[in-house]
Amino acid sequence: QVRMVESGGGSVQVGGSLKLSCTASGLPFESYVMGWFRQAPGKEREGVSCLTQSGISQSYIDSVKGRFTASRDNAKNTLYLQMDSLQSEDTAMYYCAAVFIPRGPYVLSSVCSPSQVKYWGQGTQVTVSS
Repeated sequence: QVRMVESGGGSVQVGGSLKLSCTASGLPFESYVMGWFRQAPGKEREGVSCLTQSGISQSYIDSVKGRFTASRDNAKNTLYLQMDSLQSEDTAMYYCAAVFIPRGPYVLSSVCSPSQVKYWGQGTQVTVSS
């Protein structure tokens, strides 16, 4: 039923750019806080960026602020992550996630956690070489 498919991953040199996309189906996309998560070998999965239902507000982990931009197009059921000035430390598997449907007030950065995620995409590999 629920399907989320990422695309846009690949290999890039330090300083380069990539844009990831995630198209979802089988769920009320517009109702969900959505997010991008990543996991590097030997490290815990972390929330990179999460977006409110409208996409007007976004949260970012400190290490990507100013370099990554998350957005969503609810009419297309699609989530995006524009990644610029990529560093070797950004190398990881990147996952699209439907985090949760808000039922009350919440703090965006606080819910951008793997433990909160309802549905996961299959992941797309991003490799940054130096």
